[in-house]
Amino acid sequence: MEDFATVLENFEAEAEAAAATSHENCVTKGTVIKITEKSVVVDIGQKSEGVVPLAEVTDHDGKVRYNVGDEIPVMILGGESEEGGIRLSHEKAQRFGAWDEIEKAFNEKSAIKGRVVERVKGGLSVEVAGAKAFLPGSQVDVKPVRNLDALKGQEIEVRVIKLNKKRGNIVVSRKELLEEDLKGKREKTLADLAEGAVLTGTVKNLTDYGAFVDLGGLDGLLHITDMSWGRLTHPRDLVNVGDEIHVKVLKYDTEKQRVSLGFKQLTPDPWLDAEHRYPVGAHVKGRVISVTDYGAFIELEQGIEGLVHVSEMTWSKRMKHPSKMVKTGDQVETVVLNVNPAERRISLGMKQLETNPWETLHEKYPMGAIVEGKVRNLTDFGAFVEIEDGIDGLVHVSNMSWTKRIKHPSEVLKKGDKVKAVVLGIEPEQRRLSLGMKQLQPDVWETFFQAHKIGDVVHGKVMRTATFGAFVEIAQGVEGLCHNSEATDAKGAPMKLEAGGEHEFKIIKMNPEEKKVGLSIRAVGEEGTRQEVEAYKQPAKRESASSSSSSGASTTLGDLINWKRASNDQN
Repeated sequence: MEDFATVLENFEAEAEAAAATSHENCVTKGTVIKITEKSVVVDIGQKSEGVVPLAEVTDHDGKVRYNVGDEIPVMILGGESEEGGIRLSHEKAQRFGAWDEIEKAFNEKSAIKGRVVERVKGGLSVEVAGAKAFLPGSQVDVKPVRNLDALKGQEIEVRVIKLNKKRGNIVVSRKELLEEDLKGKREKTLADLAEGAVLTGTVKNLTDYGAFVDLGGLDGLLHITDMSWGRLTHPRDLVNVGDEIHVKVLKYDTEKQRVSLGFKQLTPDPWLDAEHRYPVGAHVKGRVISVTDYGAFIELEQGIEGLVHVSEMTWSKRMKHPSKMVKTGDQVETVVLNVNPAERRISLGMKQLETNPWETLHEKYPMGAIVEGKVRNLTDFGAFVEIEDGIDGLVHVSNMSWTKRIKHPSEVLKKGDKVKAVVLGIEPEQRRLSLGMKQLQPDVWETFFQAHKIGDVVHGKVMRTATFGAFVEIAQGVEGLCHNSEATDAKGAPMKLEAGGEHEFKIIKMNPEEKKVGLSIRAVGEEGTRQEVEAYKQPAKRESASSSSSSGASTTLGDLINWKRASNDQN
């Protein structure tokens, strides 16, 4: 917007130039005889016709104010218009006729009413007492106005601040009147302003953090935290621009002229007796005002809100989001779980309105009962199986198989599988149900330990090897360990055990509690040697050595070797 002084200077220069080119500036009355697209043709008598620009006889909506046959005042400007008639001005004639009223308002500095006609360079054109006046943009309001076009057609009060009858120049100001009005209101407001005073104001502007209230020439801030005892997401939830409200002065800074206002302070704090009005266990109704990831806020009354945590909405663990249960605006019934007036919190529950299925679960599914369900989720430590709506049981990886070393449940199960399991334990308070799958089958380890003892020789297959020895399958699902020190041949030389190899092993250790079996190849060889010695000592096997026996000589290692070679040759 141009500087006021510059705009005013340009306006005066244009008006002076217009006056210099006029002739007699005689005001007379004429009759409208024709209306064209650009002008109005007026009969001014003496067989003379003149032309008035169409813009001078149209209202703020662009409609011509006169009809053919109407009599209107005009000022003869002289010269010839483009359409061939004498140049006339209806606007200047009106201004000349209204000059006395305008001059009086100028001298007395009184207010005069006008109507905004149109937007012009540097400001607005305002019709005052039938004459056109100039309202500079800087004089429209106490604050800069960005959209001057919005004032078109409005009726306003202005003050004449400059008047030049010779040039036909009228300049008005609306700002001066507004400033005087604000000053008067401010003085009255300041006289009544004191901390604790209750005043009436108008909501002037809204922000995210509060509302500015016009107290009468002085603005005060009503912070969002002082609007309601409850929670507001935005000031517009309580007030709108233009609302007239009562407010309480909380603080007044005389030096900075800053006023802090309160609205909720006009009513008692509802939390003072909330503990008595909402006892624990009481059933209460309210409106859902907000839904979050962790729960829903319920308005029980103005200023009192309670939270239903997501864990208190249903006995089922499967609900992913509170919005699946409630939505904003719903009327719901809840149970009071806890009240903390100091922290202004009330904990509410919805699932407490229904029977807790976990309390009677042991009656439906006693220990050892076989249940069937669907795998809903897999974790690193096991699988969750739904046995009924809202009731999930955990099958730990250690309870999936007697024989397999399962590292992850995905090795034997996948999501959606239907499985059977045995109830191992129920903890209603922790809402835990332990299930087992391997318990449906006999314990192969228990069977093995019942059928075998230390010293038994078993046939086994090497499944895998380690630096310290080899793991050998000696029965379906049962493995034993043959340490490197126990893997030697008949001559005591170390044997290299490889996966897939099959050998005879002797059981040298058994630990049923830890499900461990120790194996040895060396012990099998030693056992074979003892058996061979006993066989050699038999009479039928020692005929070739009778002479030595009759002489009383003892059996030597060489005799045994010779005997074994002879036996091998016969085989």
